[in-house]
Amino acid sequence: MTVFVTGGSGFVGAHVVRALLEDGERVRCLVRSTEPETLRGLDVEQVRGDVRDAPSLEASMAGCDAVFHCAADYRLYARRPREIYDTNVGGTHNVLDAAERAGVADVVVTSSVGALATGRTGVPADEETPVGLEDMVGHYKRSKFLAELEARRAADAGRRVFVVHPSTPIGELDVKPTPTGRIVLDFLRGKLPAVVDTSLNFVDVRDVARGHLLARQRGTPGRRYILGHRNLTLRQFLDLVAVASGRPPVRWTLPHWIPLIAAGMSTGFARMTGTEPAVAWEAVQMSRSHMVFDGSRAVQELGLPQSDLSPAVARAVDWFVDRMAGEDGVA
Repeated sequence: MTVFVTGGSGFVGAHVVRALLEDGERVRCLVRSTEPETLRGLDVEQVRGDVRDAPSLEASMAGCDAVFHCAADYRLYARRPREIYDTNVGGTHNVLDAAERAGVADVVVTSSVGALATGRTGVPADEETPVGLEDMVGHYKRSKFLAELEARRAADAGRRVFVVHPSTPIGELDVKPTPTGRIVLDFLRGKLPAVVDTSLNFVDVRDVARGHLLARQRGTPGRRYILGHRNLTLRQFLDLVAVASGRPPVRWTLPHWIPLIAAGMSTGFARMTGTEPAVAWEAVQMSRSHMVFDGSRAVQELGLPQSDLSPAVARAVDWFVDRMAGEDGVA
């Protein structure tokens, strides 16, 4: 059996590839560059392409039994927001269409808890908490919400399409890094003297990868599954990072208006200069909500593992420190 993976060189996708190989699957990865770092040394077939290039996808999927669509443009700032929609919405449409034409039986689509309601009142949201496009903060969340609609339409048409919603994965191989990985890096570099009062749901990235496979094996097509574990404040999470790294914990909490001002100035400067903002407006806006979730459906129906977070945090810290060795404030 051959399994096709988009986004296999990314953080979550690289772990999905490893989980598939552990289960003895033959893996074919869609890649945009030769020999991505996270796939180096793995026994996988690599085909060049892009989810935005619809004509190439059907041929790439030929002979495959399943598709794991992990590719996404995960940015909280983009000078040209259309790029995010082209990849996340258009790319999902292209993958689903190509899989149908190629006769692929199963498609697992990686969405995000960003496309779900947030626990604004402190009560964890689940897969059925009402939410609409108007509730989405920023282009990334809106694009993931619209991409999920593509997947659900395919499932409603009778196809075996499964949708998973990773919360905030933590672990090694966060090459880009993700916004969460950037927080860890900033802490390790001593650039995070204070935090805001916000909460997230954290999960070992290896459990997220396993959840993708379990969704295909045990899930119900069209049914959504949150792949998460522990709801923590940002301060509590960074306390785990402090323990793993041996660095002092963050001691100060900022009122939200301070990073809002900083984000406005930083984002405005980035737009004028074509650079990346040091503080993204969308990231600060998102931090005003407590993104806490109830992932019990995936635990009960799929058997999603709930691994202790501390080893995952330690793996992330070790990986970042090794990767950044020699840079000021990290080694």
